[in-house]
Amino acid sequence: MVYSLAASTLTVAAPIGCDTSSAEGAEAVRRPSDVLVTGTDEEMLVLEVTEANKVVVKLPRVEVGQGVTTAVAMMIAEELDARLVDVEIPLAEARSKGNQFTGGSSSVSSLYGPARELAATARAKLVTAAARRWSLPARSLRTWNTRVIAPDGRSATFGSLTASAAGIQRPAVSSRPKPASRHRVIGRPTTRIDARDIVTGKAEYTGDLAVAGAKPTVVARPPTLGGKAVSVDDRAARAMPGVHAVVKVAGGVAVVADSFHHAFKARDALRITWAPGPLASLSDTAIRARLRAAVPRLPAPPRGSAQVEGEFAFAFVSHAPMEVLTAVADVRAGRAEIWFSSQTPMDARESIASAVGLPASKVRVHVVRGGGSFGRRLNYDAAIEAALISKAAGRPVKLMWSRADDIRHGRMRPASHHRIRASHARGRVVAFTHSMASVSESYGEEGLSAQGGTTQSGTTRSGTPHGGTTPALARAAGPLPSDSGLYNFGRVDGNGGSVELAMPLGAWRSVDSGTMRTAEEIVVDEVARSLGKDPVAFRRTTLRSKAVRAVLDKVAAAGHWGRPLPAGRAQGVAVHEEYGSCVACLVEIDATDPKKPRVTKVVMAADVGTAVNPRGLEAQLMGTAIDGISTILTAGLHIDRGAVRESSYADFHYARQRHAPLRFEAHIMPSRREPGGAGELGVPAAAGAVANAYARATGSRPRRFPINF
Repeated sequence: MVYSLAASTLTVAAPIGCDTSSAEGAEAVRRPSDVLVTGTDEEMLVLEVTEANKVVVKLPRVEVGQGVTTAVAMMIAEELDARLVDVEIPLAEARSKGNQFTGGSSSVSSLYGPARELAATARAKLVTAAARRWSLPARSLRTWNTRVIAPDGRSATFGSLTASAAGIQRPAVSSRPKPASRHRVIGRPTTRIDARDIVTGKAEYTGDLAVAGAKPTVVARPPTLGGKAVSVDDRAARAMPGVHAVVKVAGGVAVVADSFHHAFKARDALRITWAPGPLASLSDTAIRARLRAAVPRLPAPPRGSAQVEGEFAFAFVSHAPMEVLTAVADVRAGRAEIWFSSQTPMDARESIASAVGLPASKVRVHVVRGGGSFGRRLNYDAAIEAALISKAAGRPVKLMWSRADDIRHGRMRPASHHRIRASHARGRVVAFTHSMASVSESYGEEGLSAQGGTTQSGTTRSGTPHGGTTPALARAAGPLPSDSGLYNFGRVDGNGGSVELAMPLGAWRSVDSGTMRTAEEIVVDEVARSLGKDPVAFRRTTLRSKAVRAVLDKVAAAGHWGRPLPAGRAQGVAVHEEYGSCVACLVEIDATDPKKPRVTKVVMAADVGTAVNPRGLEAQLMGTAIDGISTILTAGLHIDRGAVRESSYADFHYARQRHAPLRFEAHIMPSRREPGGAGELGVPAAAGAVANAYARATGSRPRRFPINF
């Protein structure tokens, strides 16, 4: 599984292919004599121990605030018995082979095995090197704090052993990772390794980079989505001080200048005649009507059953990461070099190469940390635009999308409409149907984009299978067994439709589950109410998974479910299962003024298998709670005659500090199984719990989200 490099320092690699040539486009950091021995591990991890006693692993993922660099550093430190401060996790450049995808809550789970195997092999070689130096049995030595220690107290740093360890082919001790019972780093709450750099400003984002000759660049964009520049009078802009170039691009007109101040001033001086975009005749009302009409009809309910039904509408939502989109591009004849934060750098490299007319081998993509993403940096539209501007201007550029650029012209979570029916008889649910339609991105004859569409068959993101058979109504009052789904709800099925619109859509944190599971959890509460049952007790008797029941029980106990609250205040609860993990959320809300509700308390419990860094997991859950509060209560985008109305945090009402819960608790369930996913896990449960708390506090049945839209 793990092989060595022929190098003068210990360098081991999780191998990637079937030849010994360096990968096209890989980092040019090894000497020509350093040859990667190949194998089959698509993670393409390489670990080097330097003479300065640092352990360096280039990460084939991007850090966008989720803490993946800290989690991987903990895995490496655990298996090497290294100090965490001695482990460095720089981000790998775009490669042509391997797996560099950051998404789907998969980073920790996909790297857990390869990273630990890599470090365990390095440790075995270092111990063997020390044993040979001291003429001692290798099994008598131990490792601690980035050193090898002998029984008599002698010690040697890993760095001092790295040259001799590099030549060892057969370690004298086991190279297997430790069992979980011996973990001292993994599972311990740990502060992020980059925390100090972030809060002191040392951490570098794309906008901080000083690439030689790269000039600040902004783009004048059309007033409507997909609008085009018909004519451009740039004489006044070109005459302004500090302006180097004005370039027409597909998305508008770019200005390259000495500073962003100069660039914005010149952008505003452009006189542009715009042709309206293809959605200029459409606004929210028409889009919602088309979505509702696109929802497939529900099948006939089982005979003799009573129905609980609901229709739910969810608005478009911007990703709105704190760091705006920024990309540095230097495109010359015969080569290109790009710096930006990307969750999909390999795909980006191919697309940039195609856009500027170069072979991929001539395009180098540097992956930079990102200040938030939530799915936004899966797309690389800003990088392609920067590359095209650089090519047209004949010079390096540093392109920045303003906040308004990204909210009004960037990717967004598609609006959707849901129709759900739960059929119950003799005290139990005998059939559950969920049909929905969402906006799909269309570019006319080019067809659908891969972003934002809905499936027409198969299994939905929320785990609800389409199709199924209809069991006979049973006479017993217990839950009816189901073959799939979160609950024992008998026949569980559904279908999906779409409305194709030429607007930019993207995968938003938790993707379909953030709307589908939210709507389903609202209906579960309403079924419990119709049956005269407590929402927690009803879920306990119908949930299929013991693990989900356990997290539900945890939040109910920790959050004191059922405690008396004043009028206008209430609790809500919801659960979710995905990514090999599960979560429950309990919310308390003050809706004394229904138009200004405030979530006052959030309690979450999660079972994600091994939590490599419980403190990082707690931060992820806290973030998903804010997402749930925002998208249910206040945050959405309006479409007015083909244009996005919102343009900043001033009118895109994401939760601020004053809207955060006064109390937040996260409970991590103990487990020794391998890690599941966590980054997106909490959004559906948090959103569902907020909606259910609001419904109980106000005595209403909310159907359009955000509620105060």
